[in-house]
Amino acid sequence: MNHIDSEFVNLVSPRLNKFKKVKPDLYTFRCPLCGDSKKHKNKTRGYIFCHSKTRDLIFKCHNCGASMAFGNFLKKIDTVLYDRYVTEKFKKGITGRSFNTPNPIFNFPKPKFEPKLKLPKASENKIAKQYLESRNINPTKFYYTDSFKKWVNTLVTKFDDVTYDEPRIIIPLIYDNQLIGIQGRSLGPNSVKYITIMLQENAPKVYGIDKINEKEPIYIVEGPFDSHFVDNAVAMAGSDLDIRPFNWSDYIWVFDNEPRNREVVNRISKTIDRGDKVVIWPNNISEKDINDMKLSGHDVQTVIKSNTYTGLEAKLKFNIWKKV
Repeated sequence: MNHIDSEFVNLVSPRLNKFKKVKPDLYTFRCPLCGDSKKHKNKTRGYIFCHSKTRDLIFKCHNCGASMAFGNFLKKIDTVLYDRYVTEKFKKGITGRSFNTPNPIFNFPKPKFEPKLKLPKASENKIAKQYLESRNINPTKFYYTDSFKKWVNTLVTKFDDVTYDEPRIIIPLIYDNQLIGIQGRSLGPNSVKYITIMLQENAPKVYGIDKINEKEPIYIVEGPFDSHFVDNAVAMAGSDLDIRPFNWSDYIWVFDNEPRNREVVNRISKTIDRGDKVVIWPNNISEKDINDMKLSGHDVQTVIKSNTYTGLEAKLKFNIWKKV
């Protein structure tokens, strides 16, 4: 077993119930795929072991019979960790079953997308313009479509049924001067608020990255609209944003002010555990997001700078803030 496999077994181990290292190259735990024995909660029938001939790492469950390479097992358990695993394998020249290729070369052609959308600006539609201006947002920064599903299908086939379509504000996701995806923001109360469509599968789900100065502190907020009220900010276009490929030296996470939302609370907790900087909102702020805070008259930039924490101080502030 190579050192990369060993490292990623250790990284995934907190996700595996009753994980135990039996001996070098052999680990046991309760199988996360089938849940393991229903009668005996202490039985561990899931195994990770090193193949005696190929030296490949294998997962095997003696309860459900599942068997696969460690990489495929990792992909089922944690896709973010799996992506890191594959990247590390390539960097070290390990590209398959015990097969090494020295100095791998990444030479992928850049997809050609037109950065500007062939759509009217949101400022040209009465309803979209009124909504954005009511939120103190410049409507010329965004686009508009009457038929979101039909329009998306002109870029990439995503919707089989376009019978029930709807108007949406279109938020472009641009990276390296290319259109990599879009977000559609609903204008109706009964729709899914945001729908993200990626035109490049492996592109980062982030808004505003084309506008930031990487030499200055970068603020990572939750919503694209929120990012327009914070200096040098990007927005998550999905909860699974991984910023490590960007190699930013100074960044601060700014999550919504939802102390009763378990998902938000868990994400903040993980951010603190990683040692990253994070904003913990003070008690005098009742609004949920940055846009609402701005509309209520708060000096958002000052509030953020005054309530950025890391390490033990972040944990103490976080424990006071959270309500779940």
